[in-house]
Amino acid sequence: MSARILVVDDVPANVKLLEARLSAEYFDVMTAANGTEALAICRRAECDIILLDVMMPDMDGFEVCRRLKTDPATHHIPVVMVTALDSPADRNRGLEAGADDFLTKPVSDVVLIARVRSLTRLKMMTDELRMRAITSLEIGMQAPERSAVADTGKGGRILLVDDRQSSYERLATLLAAEHTVDVEPNPTEALFHAAEGNYDLLIVSLDLNNFDGLRLCSQARSLERTRHVPILAIADAENSTRLLRGLEIGVNDYLLRPIDKNELLARARTQIRRRRYTDHLRDNVQNSIEMAITDALTGLHNRRYMESHLATLAEQASTRGKPLALMILDIDYFKLINDNYGHDAGDDVLREFAVRVRKSIRGIDLACRYGGEEFVIVMPETDLHVAGMVAERLRRSIAGEPFAIHKGTKRIEVTISIGLTTLEKKGEAVADVLKRADTALYRAKHDGRNRVVSQAA
Repeated sequence: MSARILVVDDVPANVKLLEARLSAEYFDVMTAANGTEALAICRRAECDIILLDVMMPDMDGFEVCRRLKTDPATHHIPVVMVTALDSPADRNRGLEAGADDFLTKPVSDVVLIARVRSLTRLKMMTDELRMRAITSLEIGMQAPERSAVADTGKGGRILLVDDRQSSYERLATLLAAEHTVDVEPNPTEALFHAAEGNYDLLIVSLDLNNFDGLRLCSQARSLERTRHVPILAIADAENSTRLLRGLEIGVNDYLLRPIDKNELLARARTQIRRRRYTDHLRDNVQNSIEMAITDALTGLHNRRYMESHLATLAEQASTRGKPLALMILDIDYFKLINDNYGHDAGDDVLREFAVRVRKSIRGIDLACRYGGEEFVIVMPETDLHVAGMVAERLRRSIAGEPFAIHKGTKRIEVTISIGLTTLEKKGEAVADVLKRADTALYRAKHDGRNRVVSQAA
């Protein structure tokens, strides 16, 4: 797993030592001698993880970290502070500044590499989501960076898995100052509880009685509903080897007992902020996908989606020997509606038309806006007779009740013409089916509109 690591330290010997350690694990290493240089490199998006010294002459590491985490362009880059400072106050100051971890010199090679690898996986996942979400800016959706920077990380929902009463009572009390906390003392029930609870963070003790806490973490990572929930592991100091193993299987962060209150809260806030940010990115990606295949005015699928999905439905129908009905609908004299009442009225008619279409078809049917005032409905496992009854019901639904326009101040009569056909010949091209339905639609218009015309294969 290759990543670009930025080492920031004003002592050349320290830089050389870290560079040698990381290069031996096949990481690409960049260096900076001061905070100003480091900030410039990060703004150019040239690194994946930052190993940051605290004591530097021009700007200390706390200030560098604070600037990185408050800048929407760099807040997502993981920061590990590597320093000789080892007091709880210094550690908490670094975490409060937004650092993802705080390692005290001399740092064990095993600990350093395990932490870098863990954060590399996290950074690569975030980068992939950010890349996919770029188009959401182009289609007017709000980017999550600024809200992520402003997020305090408080108000999260936490599931604490610990079977030692004295331990979980203390931890739950500390966490309750900022979050809603559920305690699960039974580790065999914890995974079910986690999957059902929509939590922002799982805190798992690795010192459970008669149960392997790492197995629980691994199971949480393999289950779809908990795969993206961050995990904070807690263990006794002598279990540091198991903690490193936890980082390899997907644990996001860890704490060693005795637990410092401020460090616990700071690490919980960091994980919850990151969870909310990645969730927002995923939502943007999903919304972008939906907008790419949906007609904005009517909410129906668009022509692009219909053409690709219709091919799949046709192939399935042929393989299973089932009929597939297809109808093309056209709103009669739609141009006159726009000319006489304005394009806003035309939009009102299209929106209401889409509503009535949805009410007239099944959940498995596919309704799309084909273009302008033309629509396509595809009905799997439906023969010509049944499809004809559906089409006639839809025609009556449109003609039977006037359409409200101009915010309901006026109502107008609207009718539709429908051309209907089916795919019944195995291997028939989708284009031929569409053409046959279009021919039937032309006949419906020619014969006086406001009618359904069927054309068999």
